[in-house]
Amino acid sequence: MTIVYDKLWHRLAEKGLRKKDLREAAGISRASIAKLGKNEIVTTEVLAKICTALSCDISEIAEVSDTSAADCTPIHMDAHQRFRVNSFFAGIGGFDIAFEQHGFETAYLCEINQFCNEVLTSHWPNVPRATDICQVAANDIPNAEVWCGGFPCQDISVARGAATRLGLGGSRSGLFFQYANLIEAKSPEVVIIENVEGLFNSNGGRDFGVILQRMTSMGYAVAWRLLNSRYFGVPQSRPRVYLCCWKNSPQKAQRVMFDSAGAHIPSNERKDFLTEASKENEYPKVPKVAYCLAATSGRHTGTDWSRTYVVCADGVRRLTPKEYERLQGFPDYWTLPARYAVDSEDTDTLRYTAIGNAVSVPVVEWIAQRVHTELLTDRPLLSRDDLQSYVPEFSKTAWSPLHLSEIDFSDESSSYKWPKAGLAWDDSFIGSAVSPTPAKPIPSSLLDIVERERVGERYYLTSNAAEGIIRRVDNQGRKLFPPLRKALEAEKSKKVAGGI
Repeated sequence: MTIVYDKLWHRLAEKGLRKKDLREAAGISRASIAKLGKNEIVTTEVLAKICTALSCDISEIAEVSDTSAADCTPIHMDAHQRFRVNSFFAGIGGFDIAFEQHGFETAYLCEINQFCNEVLTSHWPNVPRATDICQVAANDIPNAEVWCGGFPCQDISVARGAATRLGLGGSRSGLFFQYANLIEAKSPEVVIIENVEGLFNSNGGRDFGVILQRMTSMGYAVAWRLLNSRYFGVPQSRPRVYLCCWKNSPQKAQRVMFDSAGAHIPSNERKDFLTEASKENEYPKVPKVAYCLAATSGRHTGTDWSRTYVVCADGVRRLTPKEYERLQGFPDYWTLPARYAVDSEDTDTLRYTAIGNAVSVPVVEWIAQRVHTELLTDRPLLSRDDLQSYVPEFSKTAWSPLHLSEIDFSDESSSYKWPKAGLAWDDSFIGSAVSPTPAKPIPSSLLDIVERERVGERYYLTSNAAEGIIRRVDNQGRKLFPPLRKALEAEKSKKVAGGI
């Protein structure tokens, strides 16, 4: 049996606290936080300090689990050994901050964007780094157990429109092939990949097939799943595809991405976009959950109905870069290197773009903790039947009769419809619809991350902007968050009253 601290992390999420906050409030060490993250034993003194800081009993933060089944054996690891992670298409370090929260050491970073590199330098000044992945030689990359990479999505994202979706044939998303070549040369044990939901149907589904085919041809088992950030502790609806590729171990890849108890099934998901999180006569007014953040300045566009605005007592405003950071799980001012001015429109644009392109840190933390557990565990190779039985949602499906290695994904006359969750191994695959949630969703509210003090005037919408949003929303037959609609109408009326 083992002690697990899931209750502690849920309690922190409910209070809007991070591990750093807990460490400071309880007066405990980074090492203790790391042990808690790995479900390792800590002293009763540490637990007592946490209970005092959170005003709770030990039973409310820890519990005994008997999940250490007979089919697994702990791997003995040197007390001073740390697993390492190499990050490609690193952006602002979302993968790295998440993996470091669970005891990993960032060993290498590769990112081409200048501003993102400045952010990385401010947080990892001594970590070896490259810019252009096309210029990286395998021998230049340090060894690491885990590689992470969300290759560029611009040629895949449905936000660009069907006419411009080049998929893996595009110059940016096509960088996957260079990434795969480096993976083949270095053969890390684990590879984590993230991308937009459009990856499933890009180029008729052939692009996703290419990724499965390439990774399995190198001996990796690939477990994939669509996960939504809103169920992992940040109030943003952000569905993204995550793939865990584990060398010669389908059972480990699968245990990272799936719960044997099955996924939680949410109800009426649309309701939270229209339900007020604040009390009736309180400001600011926001819905319970935000729409997916875009890699733009957040100004009004043709898809206003899917943008989140904040209703204040004196007008309507965009989300600030700080709120963007919080919605992605980053610390405040994470994307503000020292030489950049905080009150600058140009700086804002850089920050919005970088944060909008980032991964949601809490989702990756969920994955990183499970990867760490599996790296420490030796599991026997399972049969297809045993692999299928582990995931409850796979019970009514079957392994595909197709052989991945024999499919010609370059045939443009063919198309493929991929399930939102699955496992590819042994030249075949199995999958089905699985809810994009963990077994125990972590609650969050947009109201908890919104800045309460008045922000800069540049974030507020003008009467012209309010009028344009209403017009486009009505033309598209969309429905706005009711307090937002009311506030926009009031702002629009100022233009009429002023005779503009």
